[in-house]
Amino acid sequence: MIKFAAPGAFLAGGEASGYLALPPSGIGPAVIVLQEWWGLVEHIRQVADRLAEAGYVVLAPDLYRGESASTPDEAQKLMMALELPAAAQALGGAADYLHAHSAVHPKRVGVLGFCMGGQLALYAATVHSEMIDAVVNFYGVLRPEFPLDLRALKAPVLAHFGVHDTAIPRAKAERLMRDLAHAGGECDGYFYEAGHAFFNDTRPAAYDAGAAALAWNRTLEFLHTTLATH
Repeated sequence: MIKFAAPGAFLAGGEASGYLALPPSGIGPAVIVLQEWWGLVEHIRQVADRLAEAGYVVLAPDLYRGESASTPDEAQKLMMALELPAAAQALGGAADYLHAHSAVHPKRVGVLGFCMGGQLALYAATVHSEMIDAVVNFYGVLRPEFPLDLRALKAPVLAHFGVHDTAIPRAKAERLMRDLAHAGGECDGYFYEAGHAFFNDTRPAAYDAGAAALAWNRTLEFLHTTLATH
């Protein structure tokens, strides 16, 4: 766990905290990983470690300031208490931290998020468009509390959704991709024979190994193209 400057964000002194994972080579482009509504739990740290093993400098900000949830009711309360302006400062601080980190080369930063984090990934790429070079959205669609100007989005987007996701019906996911295209954005979206949170292997009822593996391979290919080859 590290602390990084994020004026106006969570901790006293204008700091936020997060989990940092470095690649074996000691150098690579960067990815910000954004949590589901559960918080910065072990699953998110494992995703950060997997991306680091794939060659990326990874930072997962702790948007709940040390808290996490184990039940949907707890998660709902934490998510509703999340202040969007402070989250925006933390996301900008994370991007600044990675751009300045000596291990990040080339100086390109992507953002990847799950559910709530997928929405925040899109949000980060609009409010900090000059610092974000790629977006990966796992089953996150926009809600009124995440007011986005999609015309400000400059980074290409890769989106993953489950056909059987009752939380995010396919029609909503398709509308998001249409809105992105209408705003001039570049978005590749994929649908999998799976439900919500199919990538989360710590939740057996939701996890789908085949869909998760395919989405992961597509994600690595996308990040390599958008971040590592520039």
